[in-house]
Amino acid sequence: MTEERVGKRKTQVSFTIRADKEPRHHSGVSSIKYDATTDRVHSAGRDGVIRTWSVGKGQIRFIHAMEHHTDWVNDIILTSSGKNIMSGSNDCTVKLWNAQKGFCMSTLRTHKDYVRALAYSKEKEMVASAGFDRAIYLWDVNTLTALTATKNTVTTAALTGSKNSIYSLAMSPDGNTLVSGSTEKVLRVWDTRRYIKTMKLKGHSDNVKALILNWDGSQCLSGSSDGTIKLWALGQQQCIQTIRCHTQGVWALAAPESFHFVISGGKDCRLQFTDLRNNNCHSTLIAVESHPILSLCLTPDLTMIWVGTTDSTIRAWPLPQMHGEGYVSDEEYAGQPLMEIEGAPAIKQYSILSDKRHILTKDTKGHVQLYDALMALKVEDLGPADFDEEVKKRSKSIYVPSWFSVGLHTAMVTIHLAQDENDCLGAWVSAKDVGLIPEDSDQDQKVNYGRLLLQALFEEWKRYSVTDQPPLDPPVNGFFSIAGHTPCVIGEQGGKTMYRFLVRDAGGEAERACLSEAIPQWVAEQIIDDGQPPKFIKILFFLTPHTMNGKSLKKERLFANDFISMRKVMEHVLEKMEEENPQSTTGSVSGAEVPAEERVRLYCLDTLLKPDMDLRTVRHMLWKGPGDLVITYSIIKPERLSL
Repeated sequence: MTEERVGKRKTQVSFTIRADKEPRHHSGVSSIKYDATTDRVHSAGRDGVIRTWSVGKGQIRFIHAMEHHTDWVNDIILTSSGKNIMSGSNDCTVKLWNAQKGFCMSTLRTHKDYVRALAYSKEKEMVASAGFDRAIYLWDVNTLTALTATKNTVTTAALTGSKNSIYSLAMSPDGNTLVSGSTEKVLRVWDTRRYIKTMKLKGHSDNVKALILNWDGSQCLSGSSDGTIKLWALGQQQCIQTIRCHTQGVWALAAPESFHFVISGGKDCRLQFTDLRNNNCHSTLIAVESHPILSLCLTPDLTMIWVGTTDSTIRAWPLPQMHGEGYVSDEEYAGQPLMEIEGAPAIKQYSILSDKRHILTKDTKGHVQLYDALMALKVEDLGPADFDEEVKKRSKSIYVPSWFSVGLHTAMVTIHLAQDENDCLGAWVSAKDVGLIPEDSDQDQKVNYGRLLLQALFEEWKRYSVTDQPPLDPPVNGFFSIAGHTPCVIGEQGGKTMYRFLVRDAGGEAERACLSEAIPQWVAEQIIDDGQPPKFIKILFFLTPHTMNGKSLKKERLFANDFISMRKVMEHVLEKMEEENPQSTTGSVSGAEVPAEERVRLYCLDTLLKPDMDLRTVRHMLWKGPGDLVITYSIIKPERLSL
């Protein structure tokens, strides 16, 4: 088990509530690659997933999803004649995938920060990766594909010297020339054989977001957040053409190796076609997307281009074709995409309800959904409902401590469990009150939300690693299990991922060994049977009779668990009075037992308290202010009751 150390980031456990199969992107599509041999499109999304589609004969069919990254996937490339995919992500890793079968073959953890860009040399089978740590690493693809569980050592060459975060890379087909773009506003050109920088090209006034090299590495196209596209002659070390066809930043470029034309897109949502064969550089508007353009991918026959945006839908647009002396668009398809891979709406808004268990969300289509954080599932899709009205309608006069936080970074609901300001072990509730035990049951018990959820997330690991028994029918926590397809991540708060697994896989031999190393000590204590349960939170309060004739009577100082009900306090009042006056009839009328709530009334700041209300709700919803809580009581006389 890992231990928290002073000076190191605290660990947290996170999981995403999602369906078993997720065939559509939920957020922006940051990279697209097309494999002409198989007629497949591979797309990388900000939802952390790489998806593969068959698009042969204009028919779109989902093939599989590659899930192992835990944050945005920023770039992908096809290697080994389309057999493999390499990806770079905000989770600081580079991963190698089997493109045909869709599984992760290896993970490279050399980068210390976000990996933003990849570049590939087909002739050398070499990949370059770069990002916010300002380092460029070179990888031999043949070495990576030969890795095994025992032979897993990888060496890499590094190109250092960049002063700012790197956002773009381009490599010549022979692998000898590499160009990087960054927030430094310059292009740095590298010799990959000698691992040195050969030149620095100045001209852009903002971040260089996109780069392409031509067939022999003699020319480079760059797109920048300054809204321009520049054509560079590397041999002359100068810009030979500046293209101004966008009103805002240029984020994506695509061009054939001949550099006869360039396709560009960016923040202004405009997809532009620019003829580079002469100095005029005439630009033609191909389409206007509804969202800023993030990625472009030309088909090898140069007839269409795949476009990814900050939205989740991917479109293929027809390209102008050569007719006589110039490029001409096909009027039949003007303004219409040839194909469209529809995405799913992204969740953009949420509200944790007062029961601190259910979450209401609203997506980009205006639809409202209800989620259960404890059970890790979507309860209901409410359709295009009024979000604020739904929150108001479902709010209750109840206080439960905040025990989890919500993230929407991947456009889906992600729950974070940690020991911070939202202590995941701070919420105790009545199992009967929250529906874990039937209302008509004679038994009830206090349960801890965080403890139950952690035990459910690591249920398979516990069954095999702790009890060393095959899976049993009853849930390990005694109440419920979590859907096996739920992805779970152990990582640093706001930092790197330590381990990712699916709930159903946690009992596998390899997963058990990895989890034994990755599970934080504070989590292990809640999973293992003999672990200490979380401590109850106690509240100090004073109990006193209602004032008589303006006189304040003696207060009783009490210290109790924060979830005790007011009914228990009422019973305490009656017991105390019977101790002081054994002949008292406060507990009965005409010899019959009377419930405490019919004999005692409790008040906080003159508000009558309901018997089922708990102490923490009174403290946080009614008392609110500083100082010790004061609850007053009055006794209902038997004569009044009998009437």
